[in-house]
Amino acid sequence: MTEISVPELSLVVLVGISGSGKSTFAARHFAPTQVVSSDFCRGLVADDENDQTATPEAFDLLHHIVGIRLRRGLLTVVDATNVQWEARKKLIELARAHDVLADAIVLDVPEEVARARNAERPDRAFGAHVITRQRKELRRSLAKIAKDGFRRVHVLRGDEIDDVVITYEKAWTDRTHLNGPFDIIGDVHGCRAELESLLVKLGWEVGPDGAVHPEGRTAVFVGDLVDRGPDTPGVLRLVMSMVEAGTALCVAGNHEQKLVRALDGRKVRVAHGLERSLEQLAAEPEEFRAAARTFMDGLISHYRLDGGRLVVAHAGLKEAYHGRASGRVRAFALYGDTTGETDEYGLPVRYPWANDYRGRAMVVYGHTPTPEPEWVNNTICLDTGVVFGGRLTALRYPERELVSVPAEQVWYEPVRPLAATRVERDPGVLDIGDVDGTRFVETRFGGRIKIAEENSRAALEIMSRFAVDPRWLVYLPPTMAPPETSALDGYLEHPAEAFDEFARAGVTRVVCEEKHMGSRAIAVLARTPEAAARRFGMNDGTTGSVYTRTGRPFFDERLPELVDRLREAAAPLWETLETDWLVLDCELLPWSAKAEGLIRDQYASVGAAAGAALPEAVAALEMAAGRGLDVGPLLDRTRRRARNAALFRDAYARYCWPISGLDGVRLAPFQILACEGRATAVEEPHEWHLKTLALLDSPLVTPTRHVFVSLGSPQEREAAVAWWTALTEAGGEGMVVKPAAQSEGRVQPGVKVRGREYLRIIYGPDYTESLDVLRRRFTGRKRSLALREHALGLEALARLAEGEPLWRIHEAVFAVLALESEPVDPRL
Repeated sequence: MTEISVPELSLVVLVGISGSGKSTFAARHFAPTQVVSSDFCRGLVADDENDQTATPEAFDLLHHIVGIRLRRGLLTVVDATNVQWEARKKLIELARAHDVLADAIVLDVPEEVARARNAERPDRAFGAHVITRQRKELRRSLAKIAKDGFRRVHVLRGDEIDDVVITYEKAWTDRTHLNGPFDIIGDVHGCRAELESLLVKLGWEVGPDGAVHPEGRTAVFVGDLVDRGPDTPGVLRLVMSMVEAGTALCVAGNHEQKLVRALDGRKVRVAHGLERSLEQLAAEPEEFRAAARTFMDGLISHYRLDGGRLVVAHAGLKEAYHGRASGRVRAFALYGDTTGETDEYGLPVRYPWANDYRGRAMVVYGHTPTPEPEWVNNTICLDTGVVFGGRLTALRYPERELVSVPAEQVWYEPVRPLAATRVERDPGVLDIGDVDGTRFVETRFGGRIKIAEENSRAALEIMSRFAVDPRWLVYLPPTMAPPETSALDGYLEHPAEAFDEFARAGVTRVVCEEKHMGSRAIAVLARTPEAAARRFGMNDGTTGSVYTRTGRPFFDERLPELVDRLREAAAPLWETLETDWLVLDCELLPWSAKAEGLIRDQYASVGAAAGAALPEAVAALEMAAGRGLDVGPLLDRTRRRARNAALFRDAYARYCWPISGLDGVRLAPFQILACEGRATAVEEPHEWHLKTLALLDSPLVTPTRHVFVSLGSPQEREAAVAWWTALTEAGGEGMVVKPAAQSEGRVQPGVKVRGREYLRIIYGPDYTESLDVLRRRFTGRKRSLALREHALGLEALARLAEGEPLWRIHEAVFAVLALESEPVDPRL
């Protein structure tokens, strides 16, 4: 049995004359979606797989499909004769363009076998001379196909074709199965003493034969172990022993590559500290020099770790190169993206690739010394110039904690002063390219969510003109879905449907929270201006913000006073949660505090008109009835309309009361979205949230009344319905039913069940006259929107928790607002 091993991400080119069995071979060893056939493409463009006049167009299509698959990182198999060098050349160029390896599998069968097979296929009407010509071309190719640019060429003959087994190789860079924790260490440059000090500070036990961590952490070196410093051999000994023991990984640096070339006797410029490494290694035994050369020569360009969430490369790596293999990928990983120019110090000018990075994977690198490590778009450079008298720095992952030790002295004078490499970047500046156009936002809670260009443009108008400072804008609440329409007489919404929905989804316990009739508010609070600067990058002395569900600030000029009052009210939480910042989900009361114009212009005007006109109409109809006119049905309907209008006025009036400044304003918090140590506090059970928020004791704060319900208990269900009925008949808006704890799968985070009288505000005074029509309302789109926005909100909070850059948090927040412009019935 013959084994052929191909990379998991590669281009596999089948080579063989017509009738050699390529299609059968492909079908036996590869998935149908992995195989791109020239015959199939010919059929697509000509409706006839044997129409040779369509061959140019067919191969245009084939190359296009292959390019798309390779760009998306998919193994692709090309089923075509490929006996001509020109045909193989185009495929190899495609592989190189997408930085993947290419393997060739040649099926070398006798000409008479191919003829016999073609004779059995009536669709193969071409003459025997075609097989003869292809066979000659294959013969010529076999002598030089290994030089075409394939990684490997596998030639199969006779029984080997039927007995072959295809296996898959992981890329050398693929260590995604390693989850850490990791200690990622910046450029060492021969500073063994500082490396040992850093390892000890990180908790490693360092001995003469290596180092181990008692908690099983793995060290990852970003390259440039050698040159310039006092003890390159010592650094190599320590790192080589750690790698051999499996306690460390190391990627190639440009200094290792150059040192290997020098050790091989190749012509290199002996500068930038290379001379010190050569001198120090010359004093070492030949066996060590050989082992060190083999070790450095075997270092690879980069590693993908922790499920692809972490990438380590010496000079960094843009997203398109992650997990790829080519000369330009290795060059980028070793040297970065250079412009071809030199600066005033004679050093190469490097393109700031990190400024444009938008990948989800964290990229950790070194190469360019900086005074301080700086996060730029989910990337960080750890080279803090220890050999130049700076520091040796490590990043603890996933903790995102930086640890460093100072250099013992200046071991090598830098050509460019260390401070000259620092690039200031305003953390509050966002790029329109982060949010404009049609985009797909990856979330860990709801998959890939599409944001259409037209929705982005609508959100951009609000964000750019009306929203609070984006550094405070860490979360926008999702829309909330209503329950399925109730069939109970007189009701459009009822708790029974919400309970049944959650029970069907496998939820066993829910919490029913009073739905305050106010305005949804997100409060982001810092205990001190210093905490605001540290956690949110706010250096203007502000300590928080309170904004609407569309990101607009409440009260404008009175906002600082509102924030100060909330910070005082939050005093018990600072101590209990051991935090100096909070993000709260709240309702701000009264409704009229924000919606006074809406109430006056839309609701009060309707109520006033009805209050003036309908009593007059009733009086006129009563007079007509008194004269014997048949107006009974019209009189009854007008009387009902008058009663409905009065109920309508009562409904919205309940949610309005006078305020003076902030006096009369109330805030009803119901969830802690994030805080120090619980940066994804939203995942805590609702019981924890409500119990913790009950600690707040301030005239500003209104508690959220609630009941918990075991859905398997009819008695608890009935009690909750009675509670909802009493709440709504007393003028309350209704309640929100939520799973008591986080649920798996596509379960609504909350279902709002609004009271019968409150719905008059939404559907109009006379909506109860049209329940049969309203029961046909479609809730599916609203429910889908609620799930998508909820996933984006959780993603924004997770990114905040992980310390990701502002643009990453803002991407998810912006997407919530963009989805709000989708056409959905606003009454739902």
